Amino acid sequence: MSESQLSAAAYAGRRPWDARLARRLVAPWRDSWVAPNHLTTLRLAVGLAGVAAFLPGTYLWSNMAALLLVLSNFLDHADGELARMSGKSSRFGHWYDLASDAAVTILQFVAMGIGIAQSDNPLGVPSPVLGAVAGVAVAIIFVLRMRIEEMAGKAATQQGFLGGFETEDILYLLPLVTLFDGVNTYVVAASIGAPLFAFWVIVDYWRMVRRPKPVPTGRPSGAGLV
Repeated sequence: MSESQLSAAAYAGRRPWDARLARRLVAPWRDSWVAPNHLTTLRLAVGLAGVAAFLPGTYLWSNMAALLLVLSNFLDHADGELARMSGKSSRFGHWYDLASDAAVTILQFVAMGIGIAQSDNPLGVPSPVLGAVAGVAVAIIFVLRMRIEEMAGKAATQQGFLGGFETEDILYLLPLVTLFDGVNTYVVAASIGAPLFAFWVIVDYWRMVRRPKPVPTGRPSGAGLV
């Protein structure tokens, strides 16, 4: 079995629930004109609509924003599943997907901060600043994780996985945050948690950069000849 087949088998054995559902939904499009990049574009559009819906800062629009971002996160799995099923994977598609993820996630925090600009928070810092801090930290995390993936392969950036759920699946709880009017608390928590996680990723990246490169152990051609 080749390395790519082993990777596919390993992924199939730990595919999260939302990815399994996405696979079932996109299966009819396997041999159609629909390409993974089409779904990535749809994911990006829905995500940016969710970002924009956070800007007014009202209860109704915030709940609408949360639902749109949950849908966008689900669509993020759909394009990857279609790419694997149809064999239409490409390097551009991979980077387009990552860029879309980064744009939606970063702008989400910035928009949240702007939307609650008039609200007080326990840190005494303007909410737009807190949103920007969280967004910048997320940007650093995305960039360094991409570099780590380039250096050590995708396995080095695998998320935590338990019972069919990945770490990022916590995003599906966002509607609960808006439903209970907790956007302010969410932004404050993100402004603290995201920089801390970014620091951990920086340390992980630094260790990987400084890791000694493997030294070839084979005997040079002609060695031992008189």
